[in-house]
Amino acid sequence: MAKFYPEKMTIRSMRKGDIDSIVEIDAQALGQRRPDYYERKAALALDHERQVVTSLVAEYEGQVIGFTMGNLYLGEYGIPEATASLDTIGVRPEYQGNGVASELIKSYITNMRKAGVENVYIMVNWNDWGMLRLFEKFGFLPAKTVNLELNLT
Repeated sequence: MAKFYPEKMTIRSMRKGDIDSIVEIDAQALGQRRPDYYERKAALALDHERQVVTSLVAEYEGQVIGFTMGNLYLGEYGIPEATASLDTIGVRPEYQGNGVASELIKSYITNMRKAGVENVYIMVNWNDWGMLRLFEKFGFLPAKTVNLELNLT
């Protein structure tokens, strides 16, 4: 990879044409392609009735190099205040460590703040120290809720 110039990176709303790049970034991280998953998520994210941008991409030299996707909740789960979740984030491996994820998270938080969101939630694997450190930089703390699991296998 050539030298990365962060000032040339732009963060913008996701567009339908970004899905292939997002699927590829995700496949690089997980080792499998999930186009159906991203088609469903994108359908919600690209719903033009929504006034709040919950899905963003980082673009550099005409290429999508990272993305984040989330949801805005207005009264769901018995929580009366506006809340949001940041549930998916990815950065092309060759651009990791350059602040791309941090810029995406900052922009996501800014959008949620403008929407009047009081809390943003994320789920991180207990031992994923890199992700835990990343979100800690933004002030994320353990929530007052408990994530429950029922294993059906």
